[in-house]
Amino acid sequence: VSGGPIIIASREPNAIEIDQEPISYDKIRMLDSWNYKLPSHNIPMLTDKIRNHTLPEFDGNATPRLIWDIDQDKNTNLPQFVDKALKLLNLKQVAYEIENSLLSKVSCTACKAGTGLLQHYIRTGKSEKEIKKTIYNFCVNLKIQSPRVCEGITELFAGEVIYVLGKLKIGPDEICSFIIGDGCGDVYNPYHEWEVIFPPVPKPKIEEQRIPEPQAPSFKVLHISDTHFDPYYLEGSNADCAEPLCCRLTNGPPLSKEQSAGKWGDYRKCDSPKITVDNMLKHIQDTHPDIDYILWTGDLPPHDIWNQTKDENLKIIKETVKQMSEMFPNVPIFPALGNHESAPVNSFPPPFVDSPESSISWLYDEMDTQWRKWLPSSVSNTVRRGAFYSVLVRPGFRLISLNMNYCNNKNWWLLLNSTDPATELQWFIYELQSAEFNGDKVHVIG
Repeated sequence: VSGGPIIIASREPNAIEIDQEPISYDKIRMLDSWNYKLPSHNIPMLTDKIRNHTLPEFDGNATPRLIWDIDQDKNTNLPQFVDKALKLLNLKQVAYEIENSLLSKVSCTACKAGTGLLQHYIRTGKSEKEIKKTIYNFCVNLKIQSPRVCEGITELFAGEVIYVLGKLKIGPDEICSFIIGDGCGDVYNPYHEWEVIFPPVPKPKIEEQRIPEPQAPSFKVLHISDTHFDPYYLEGSNADCAEPLCCRLTNGPPLSKEQSAGKWGDYRKCDSPKITVDNMLKHIQDTHPDIDYILWTGDLPPHDIWNQTKDENLKIIKETVKQMSEMFPNVPIFPALGNHESAPVNSFPPPFVDSPESSISWLYDEMDTQWRKWLPSSVSNTVRRGAFYSVLVRPGFRLISLNMNYCNNKNWWLLLNSTDPATELQWFIYELQSAEFNGDKVHVIG
């Protein structure tokens, strides 16, 4: 896209102002002195001899199925609650509505009402304390969540949302169109139109890729994602509570044996106990001792998003990194950042937000420290800036890990300025062009 992006300038401590005049992308770049044209990492991470891996036998008669294609009149061999859901719901219609954002109409209306009310309170001079009290009362009185969840959500999210809304000069229509997406109307907003610069280099001719021969050398790659390890999971606790996350001591005793959390986890509103993650990793280690490398795409903390702190999330990250390092001591691991790593969830301020209470450096600096167990020191610059990096896996094969949280419309900080946050896309273009010059193939994760 092209047009006039917004400008963010820090003129006073902790103050962000928005220039209303459409300006060029070059002017945006002038505010950020970071040089994205960094030397690419060119020392191969894998030095072992290329191997031929024996893959599991494939049943030629097997056919992939989507869950909503299952015959709902037959036994599915799924957990009982899933089986009941399949019989009660027309999942094809549900899938269609989700895919087409039809279910977002309710969210859209709520977003506009809530945003409009908050902006009214901010403009009429209500204090943050008063606004937080109002949000909490709405949450409790409308029975949106339990009082303690309402309190946690208010304390964690309200300050950030109030700050961002107080700096904006756009209204609920533009804000909610950005946050909810197409389901809330495609409202034109000139302050979120911008472009990146492509190098003036002719593109090579596209060549049809041939399928490798059956005995061609191969990688065996393990991909792990969304473990959401819950350190407070408790066997026998209530797995059917009235909160977003259950299976904890704080959820009280189960009302029946059927509502009890199992030893290895529960299919209801619960995250994974450590014993399950340990068992899974041990099984992988025993079954696949010849893994070449691991893709680890984040989302490590549990889903108690109303009850999280920066220290608690960092503790989970450190413990999970230790777990992976001990289980796969000689296997390169290439991580990517999930949206749950931050506290509050989805909160990833771009580099221009550098005040101590709002900066994301608390997370990125620690990720650099933890990821250094597998990544070279040469990527520290980009990891600490925006949690993205590029490494050479083998000669001719590069891996780029992007921080997709700068493309997350639930990241409220992007309402201030969505113009290529952290200059990540411009850096990405430069890396891809360098790879093209070198004849490298590139695998992108995020």
